[in-house]
Amino acid sequence: MGVLALLVTLSLSARAETYDVILANGRVVDGTGAPWFRADVGIRGDRIAAVGDLHGAVTKERIDVKQHFVAPGFIDMLGQSAVTLLIDPRAESKIRQGITTELTGEGRSVAPMTPATVAQLADALALHPVRIDWTDLSGYWKRFRAARPAINLGTIVGASQVRAAVMGFGEDAPTPEQLLRMQVEVRKQMRQGAFGLGSALQYAPGRYASTEELVALAQAAASWGGFYATHIRDEEDGVLEALEEAILIGKRARIPVDVWHLKVAGRRNWGRMGEVVRRISQARSEGVDIAANVYPYTAGMNDLTADLPGWAMAGGTAAMLERLRDPAQRQRVEAEVTHAWADAEIPERITVTACLLPEAKAAEGKTLAQLAKERGVTPAAALVDLVLVDRGNTFVVRFFVDESDLRLAMSQPWTSFGTDAAALGVDGAFASDGTHPRAFGTMARVLNKYVREERLFPLEEAVRKMTSLPAARLGLADRGLLRAGLAADVVVFDGEAIADTATYPNPKQYPLGVDLVLVNGQVVLRDGIRTGARPGRPLLHPAPPGLQ
Repeated sequence: MGVLALLVTLSLSARAETYDVILANGRVVDGTGAPWFRADVGIRGDRIAAVGDLHGAVTKERIDVKQHFVAPGFIDMLGQSAVTLLIDPRAESKIRQGITTELTGEGRSVAPMTPATVAQLADALALHPVRIDWTDLSGYWKRFRAARPAINLGTIVGASQVRAAVMGFGEDAPTPEQLLRMQVEVRKQMRQGAFGLGSALQYAPGRYASTEELVALAQAAASWGGFYATHIRDEEDGVLEALEEAILIGKRARIPVDVWHLKVAGRRNWGRMGEVVRRISQARSEGVDIAANVYPYTAGMNDLTADLPGWAMAGGTAAMLERLRDPAQRQRVEAEVTHAWADAEIPERITVTACLLPEAKAAEGKTLAQLAKERGVTPAAALVDLVLVDRGNTFVVRFFVDESDLRLAMSQPWTSFGTDAAALGVDGAFASDGTHPRAFGTMARVLNKYVREERLFPLEEAVRKMTSLPAARLGLADRGLLRAGLAADVVVFDGEAIADTATYPNPKQYPLGVDLVLVNGQVVLRDGIRTGARPGRPLLHPAPPGLQ
């Protein structure tokens, strides 16, 4: 070899061994579920360049992680941050629990947008400096890139969003022409990067969709290699029937199915998770690709309007409020709400956590039972009063799940985790907004309560459920594992100190023990302090072969 060739070879070799960052002296949990091992992680640009012994390697920065665990960045399989990231792109409640990627799009999604769907958000949009000026997913991604959020985001197209865009907010079944337009809309958003179709069948207008309608839309998503994720139609008495609908949609549309925030709700249903798990396991053994995600809390959070009968919500917010102001229709609503609350304790288990309008804020922190007692009315009347005052914008926490059912769901090998919450912060644009502790504590709670304290499953299995399992579900071939060549989304945490601190009375508290977080190779959290870097990217579902 000539001198010049040798110098070139040596130069290339030195360059190949130079890293931007080396995370040294870590316990690597690689995301596969295999036991942790001691290794360094070398990062070059936005990629993991090496995992192994790098003590002699050249690097711009060497960070001693002090024997803490080094894992792939956590993937939130159900978040609600699509719009909030445009307003507050720091995503602090996510990165501080190690989340580097979020999937969003439960029923409602950022596309397609029409004047009518934008009008439904008018109250919330009036409070923040954001304008929805896009109509499709490509337009949203332009806004997302301009905002430069700290985390990556993927979305699915919401069946409710498509329905509302094509045919409004009514109860009617779509005509053949409308259904065709809805399928075209699903395919359009899939072409622009959506990972699949999502439904939220307990909320209007999603609750008006028939199984046939959902099969047709799921077939459109399946034609682009997507999956179907669903907040099933009933999580209480009819949970098995609702699960059967999801399985049927998966079979008929030939599409993978994910059940969002798997649960059995209501005291009279406690103990039924075994039936649900057996049915899902049976369907899997029959060849149905069905899985689920869970949040590690016995209380959920959703719209107060979810308690209203479907007919009362038809036509959108303005039509709903008009009905509730009519004495005869209001009386009917209150009677149906009371009848639906078969358990007399339900109003005591529903706590108002977030009101949008100032005149409704006094209700925050109170149960429906307390509000009813204060006003000398029935709980159903108190509910309708609050819906009217807050124009249908109220969120409530519902205590309705049994701990043993939750543990059984979480321990299944096919369940991942989701916060079912937006990215927030203790300061900034959403500092005064109420929320659920899952927004700040989900991943840390799993690693603290269910891994370290209760030993429900090993730490390596918990990390698999937070990383490679959801990545595989989404088809993210370059994320979810710590391997050379994959994206450098990394979280470093202290396995002995990690703990959730968020509580129901004080939900906006960051977890402990998450030391370092990198997103696409850039440090967004160092020594538990946000750095200001915002390197998040849109994650787009690739078109299947032959349809690029």
